Amino acid sequence: MTINEAQDEVIEEFSDFTDWMDKYQLLIDLGNEQEPLDNKYKTESNLIDGCQSRVWLQADYVDGKIIFTAESDALIVKGIIALLIRVLSGHTPQEILAADLYFIDKIGLKEHLSPTRSNGLLAMVKQIRMYALAYKVKSEEQ
Repeated sequence: MTINEAQDEVIEEFSDFTDWMDKYQLLIDLGNEQEPLDNKYKTESNLIDGCQSRVWLQADYVDGKIIFTAESDALIVKGIIALLIRVLSGHTPQEILAADLYFIDKIGLKEHLSPTRSNGLLAMVKQIRMYALAYKVKSEEQ
């Protein structure tokens, strides 16, 4: 599935709900469905700067694709990172760097988050892109 197909799927899922309380519940459910992050990855170096909550993001480079795993101590934030992983994990660094993450605006996520959570969302996207850039550079050097 392409990044855009995954984004369209997320938009479709969220369009089933008009009330933001239901959308928050969907985010919480998505976060709860996510596999817990192995404790060995809950390190300072995996913490995302700029998030009010604690968010750990692990990126592994497997067969030319980046596999992301993550966890947060806040329910809604855990759902947000789960969405980002669903859309971006399993793609090449180039695909991730080229992706226009339009689903964030389409589902109204940014405007319904508090300013601190919105900053956290941007920090998560930035960290994912930093991993993609690092793996892209590393793969080009080989």
